[in-house]
Amino acid sequence: MALDAMTRTRIETDSLGSLEIPADAYWGIHTARALENFPIAKRPISVYPDLVVALAMVKQASARANRQIGVLEPATADLIDRAAQRVIDGEFHDEFVVGVIQGGAGTSTNMNANEVITNIALEMAGREKGDYAFLSPIDDTNRSQSTNDVYPTAIKIGLSLTLRSLLEELGLLRQSFLAKSREFHDVLKVGRTQLQDAVPMTLGQEFHGFATTLGEDYNRLTENAYLLFEINMGATAIGTGITAHPEYGPAVLRHLREITGLDLETATDLVESTSDTGAFMSFSASLKRNAIKLSKICNDLRLLSSGPQAGLGEINLPARQAGSSIMPGKVNPVIPEVVNQVAFSVVGADMTVTMAVEGGQLQLNAFEPVIAHSIFQSITWMRQAMWTLRVNCVDGITANRERLGAMVGSSVGVVTALTPFIGYAAAAALAKTALLTHRNVADLVVEAGLMTREEVTKQISPARLSGLQAITEAIPVIRAADSVVED
Repeated sequence: MALDAMTRTRIETDSLGSLEIPADAYWGIHTARALENFPIAKRPISVYPDLVVALAMVKQASARANRQIGVLEPATADLIDRAAQRVIDGEFHDEFVVGVIQGGAGTSTNMNANEVITNIALEMAGREKGDYAFLSPIDDTNRSQSTNDVYPTAIKIGLSLTLRSLLEELGLLRQSFLAKSREFHDVLKVGRTQLQDAVPMTLGQEFHGFATTLGEDYNRLTENAYLLFEINMGATAIGTGITAHPEYGPAVLRHLREITGLDLETATDLVESTSDTGAFMSFSASLKRNAIKLSKICNDLRLLSSGPQAGLGEINLPARQAGSSIMPGKVNPVIPEVVNQVAFSVVGADMTVTMAVEGGQLQLNAFEPVIAHSIFQSITWMRQAMWTLRVNCVDGITANRERLGAMVGSSVGVVTALTPFIGYAAAAALAKTALLTHRNVADLVVEAGLMTREEVTKQISPARLSGLQAITEAIPVIRAADSVVED
């Protein structure tokens, strides 16, 4: 290593030759080559801070394990440990500069972490960056490891950390829908099947259904998270554990569990675990499920708020921005729309993950970088989409109570609640009359002498129409279809 004081670079050398590295960079020659080779996404791995933290956690656990089993000097292991902790605490993340899309099965990411942590440690020891004779990124920081166990383990830990924030936001969104279900518990509306009028329900029931489906997704995501807890540290290159001490695997697992707080376990078959990426595919699929269901909810919100004059106009979404450069006064449902687009992206990312999982060959899957990027991006976008849906949309939704009441009053779906009392034939005839004359169903029933006003009012109360109050007594069916007049 040599430092050119005039140009402020240092020279680093690998098996391919030498390169000039910026003197103040904590990354080194392996990272520099990756920057030259993979100018693809123009997005560094630091855009996923939990992945950076997870990499540092793996290096910290390895340093502690290597010290424990005696393959690293205590002073050396301590330097790596303390340097990794600084990255875990949020420092130096801007030094993780390799692109999220890269060849080499993640080797560039692993070496970026090795070089940054090593140079932090060197600086802490009073040495110059690049003084690898004193502390080596490969011989010391990467001791007992391979990219092929470090990288997938870090991805799994990083995803587990990121999932926590997603689940937190999902829980908050569910609570927002539950709050609206309580607010709208007494607001009757017309239900719809196949976009046609059906029987009545309450707006509160509709919003409670949204909350329930999000709760189910919360459970599915939590269940699938456990698939990420199986790691292959100690497998090294292909699962045989070459270059790793036999005691390293159990030692590094114990330290990783302490550092991460996750219930990690070592795979029983390290060869299989090193080549298999099925856990990522299953986890991605659970994200896709959540995205699709969230998108369906947003479709419903857009439909329910459509108009507002010539559409359904049952609810009002908060007005967030002007909707047109040519139509004054137009306001669009921009928040549900952006969530829809995030969902479309998550579906595409899941297909990418599926194909990348299928693309692995023999003892390794070389396509984990695009798997990692796809899933981390999906979680990040989903979390932000849920936040904006909750804060900028759901919390501010209001009901058009008068319009909803008028629609229920004129809806032929109301007559369904009366069929146990007047019979299906009479109800069908009344429904036809109501459609032709646009008259209130309750008025037609009373005028036909089929039920008294008091009886009709009781049976079409919000509680009974919405099914919140069940009919449990015997029902006398009135056979009076002949008295119904059709106009």
